[in-house]
Amino acid sequence: MGKPIIPQRRGKGGLVYRSPSHRHVAKPVHLGEGKYSVKGIIHAPGRNAPLLVLRNDNDKVSGYQIAFNGAHVGQEVTIGPGSGISDGSTTSLGMIPDGSTVYNIESQPGDGGKFCRTAGSAALVVSHAETVTLKLASGKMRSFHPSCLATIGSVAGSGARDSPVLKAGNSVHFYRSKARRPISVRGVAMNAINHPHGGGNHQHVGKPSTVGRGAPPGRKVGRLSPQRRKK
Repeated sequence: MGKPIIPQRRGKGGLVYRSPSHRHVAKPVHLGEGKYSVKGIIHAPGRNAPLLVLRNDNDKVSGYQIAFNGAHVGQEVTIGPGSGISDGSTTSLGMIPDGSTVYNIESQPGDGGKFCRTAGSAALVVSHAETVTLKLASGKMRSFHPSCLATIGSVAGSGARDSPVLKAGNSVHFYRSKARRPISVRGVAMNAINHPHGGGNHQHVGKPSTVGRGAPPGRKVGRLSPQRRKK
């Protein structure tokens, strides 16, 4: 009896592929309007970028925000209308001028931020009309509602992965906090009973490597065909 292929195991959500939510600090979303001060910069397991600990005027922990490049303890950040265009300020896209870089962009007004949240990423504000057009880090142009919030600047921690890993254990711990496997085995290197690409007298796929989008989970490996038409 063969073993389930890796996509099938990942879909069941076992301990190996489940994000360790008990280790996560918090979900960084846009806070309410007002002025906050940065009381600390902390590491968040499962994230490349550090988090800012924000406190309001009552000196109580109000929440967490994804750190921007150049942030320091004691700095003041403003959220809401009239925040200005300084790094770390959060305001609606309709109030941010063209040519600015933003991150943690909301997909819909009020969802807390969905785009450009990883370390070193940022989007460029291209134009304003009925919608605001942004150029994402991938190079894709996307339109957003002018009321969507975004933070000015770029995400900190861009060089976190530039340092050498040195030990295999470091890589294991890094990927485990992200619920990803540190190693991967090619399908052609497996037995035929364990993967559709396995088996044979030498390592080869042995059949067309493209599969339909409606293929069952145990067969849906390789390349998806036909590709969706790209704009």
